[in-house]
Amino acid sequence: MNSRTYEEDDLLPLSGIQHFAYCKRQWGLIHVERQWIENLSTAEGRILHQRVDDPYFIESRGHVKTVRSIPLLSKTLGLYGVADLIELYRSTSNDCETQYSIVEYKRGKPKPEDWDEVQLCAQAICLEEMLGVSLDFGYMYYGETKRRHRVDFNESLRERVKTLAEEMHLLYEKGKTPAAEKSKRCKNCSVKEICLPKLSQLGKKIEAYMADLFNEMEE
Repeated sequence: MNSRTYEEDDLLPLSGIQHFAYCKRQWGLIHVERQWIENLSTAEGRILHQRVDDPYFIESRGHVKTVRSIPLLSKTLGLYGVADLIELYRSTSNDCETQYSIVEYKRGKPKPEDWDEVQLCAQAICLEEMLGVSLDFGYMYYGETKRRHRVDFNESLRERVKTLAEEMHLLYEKGKTPAAEKSKRCKNCSVKEICLPKLSQLGKKIEAYMADLFNEMEE
């Protein structure tokens, strides 16, 4: 695993790791080419976060303090972003140790793959690096289920986050948007109107044709 430490100018948006896990081409269109189309799903997600994101909100209930919209940064992952909500639990024992829990809000319901979990785990790694703490788990809150779903930050999930982050940086540094690979996920993709999977695949055929043509000319 790459042990590179990234400088601030090299940091990528943490939210992109969810796009990258879902579809690398989607991530490229949004984060490399800066293309984006608002639809019902993205609008609902944006509105949900607007209700949650209040950097001046602090609430204390008993031994639990809740803060929102906390800036995050990790130089080992090379990512920066914002945590929707962080809870601080003050221990009742004499050591007064503080424990942390992180919560990410999403519209809809839990996904069949780990697309959301990698984003939450990346946030946790950022917080661990910033505060020198350790988080064993966090929560996804979904607008459709109206409840929290626990996510354990086990070693396999952490390694997947590190691998995805490294791949993102390699592609971003090359300025490369991955080619389209048509799948069932295309139906619900937020950028399907600009993805043009057929044209992308055709482009690869054209490149191969031109390469063969030039090779023949040189012979």
